[in-house]
Amino acid sequence: MTCENPRVSIGLPVYNGARFLKTTIEAILNQSFQNFELIIADNASTDMTEEICREYAAQDKRIRYHRNQENIGAAPNYNLVFQLSRGEYFKWAAHDDIFAPEFLEKCIEVLDKDPEIVLCHSMAKVIDENGNFLDNKDELYVKFTNDNVKLKTDSQKPYERFCDLAYLPHSCYQIFGVIRSSILKETPLIDRYAGADRLLLARLSLYGRFYEIPEHLFFLRRHSEQSININARSIHLYTIWHDPSKKGKIIFPRWRRFNEHIIAINQSPLNWQQRLGCYLVLATIFTIYWRGMVNDLVIANIQIIEQLYCTLNSRINANFSPKEDLIFNRIPRLGMTDSNGVN
Repeated sequence: MTCENPRVSIGLPVYNGARFLKTTIEAILNQSFQNFELIIADNASTDMTEEICREYAAQDKRIRYHRNQENIGAAPNYNLVFQLSRGEYFKWAAHDDIFAPEFLEKCIEVLDKDPEIVLCHSMAKVIDENGNFLDNKDELYVKFTNDNVKLKTDSQKPYERFCDLAYLPHSCYQIFGVIRSSILKETPLIDRYAGADRLLLARLSLYGRFYEIPEHLFFLRRHSEQSININARSIHLYTIWHDPSKKGKIIFPRWRRFNEHIIAINQSPLNWQQRLGCYLVLATIFTIYWRGMVNDLVIANIQIIEQLYCTLNSRINANFSPKEDLIFNRIPRLGMTDSNGVN
């Protein structure tokens, strides 16, 4: 099969996703709506991902396979699949999630009928690595799906849409809905910081309403290898996962995220009254963010002290010969004792 002028582009960024990749590709190819292209961006995988992708690409001309020569980071790879797309509509697909055969068809029907809707998605369920549904005991994912969180993304008021997407806890699964490409081009896409997918949703909500299909057609997979586990450990580690170039650098992820909220409002197509409503939302968000922003400063100070210590230690070692270094190591340090117990 081939598709020269696809209505929908599906972007699948992947890194070492061989375990679930076949199931995901099959779910895409089995869609009832067939006028799409599938763009796979392989982020220099070291497992069987390349072999799997090339095998499917050889069988179906709608699949365009691109392999990065090196790992460029998660965020740039997510953006790459959109930059390579040609469709009127666009959908990101995670390598481990699946969606029902009628997902694309029903989303496109909604978008075609109402030009004011910028993103269409369905209700979601969470599955485990074997495809079984998870219950509410999963603290990281299940409780943040739409079964437990009701977002006002269909509100006529931009500040209500922006508030819920930027402020309330949710799993950001709407990012895997079908989006108008023309609107997505107006945004910075997924930037290189933790929580960029959440802010992208908030940005999109400033351009128009979301529509949720009242059926469970999308299934997020929960497993030990996914990035959400990194996010649960540390926002700093999650930032590095998005952008490996930040490793070892002093970063302020919460400050960056809050600042991006301000930029999003300033760059939106809203009038001044609507923007004022969004700024009032930011005031509410700040009541929660400020503790994390203080924590960023604390972590940065610790990093600076550690770097100064390492620099000082390396210079001291460089200025002593091996014999002198042995003598230096016998001199008691501040707050320590020598072998004889003398301060």
